[in-house]
Amino acid sequence: MKLEISRFEDGAKIVWQETAGLAIVTIKRPQSKNAMTPEMWKVLADIGKKIEKNKKIKTAILRGEGPQFTVGSDIKAFHKMTIEEANEAFVLMEDAISSFEYLRIPTIAFINGPAMGAGLELALSCDLRVGTPNALLGIPIGKLGITISQRFSQRLVNLIGPSRTKDLIFTGRSFTGEEAYRLGLLNYLVEEENAESFVLELAQKIARASMNSLQAAKEAVARCVPFTEVAFGHRGYPQYIDPIDFPEGVAAFVEKREPRFRG
Repeated sequence: MKLEISRFEDGAKIVWQETAGLAIVTIKRPQSKNAMTPEMWKVLADIGKKIEKNKKIKTAILRGEGPQFTVGSDIKAFHKMTIEEANEAFVLMEDAISSFEYLRIPTIAFINGPAMGAGLELALSCDLRVGTPNALLGIPIGKLGITISQRFSQRLVNLIGPSRTKDLIFTGRSFTGEEAYRLGLLNYLVEEENAESFVLELAQKIARASMNSLQAAKEAVARCVPFTEVAFGHRGYPQYIDPIDFPEGVAAFVEKREPRFRG
């Protein structure tokens, strides 16, 4: 068994465990609901790229420590950044998410709590998602002035369609584990006490299959879901934030008040 631990400020960790053909990646920052800093996103991207190069790994599991997946990026960290630095942080985040999305091997997200914002996108980057009734999935970007790219929204649209995607973003509401399962955001809904063993058994079952078959299927399915940029007057893409609303949204989050957006 191989174990690699990346450590960050305030005791945060990302643990990569390799065992019996499986890679198990665990985000550990429970005091902040596993919120990700730019440094953590960068390390997660590096781990994804290492997994891609390791031919011994047949299946990857992505999970969070404790009763949560990850609430996404650490919003408080943005409060100290310039607009340019914030955009750069979003680039690091997208690089990490894409590094798992484009892995040739099957990937599983285990969601036992909040998977919000970029945390939801990270879960959607995996091929399969296993959740418990404690799972909570949402993308409340309207409260923060974040302007997601088409690539971000496409991941949701592929699973729940355009109308439900807009509902989720417009209202800022969240789906419970049962709702997410019913809508197709979760492939499996398992009681918490059985969830960890279920995920491991699922990963092991997949790892025993022909990797050539699975990789061919993964590529074939990807080709069935076309991604094309649309002429919709992109608002600064690949800029990920509104330069006026984002600072106000972050300030409101830190100050625990309602944001006062202009217009």
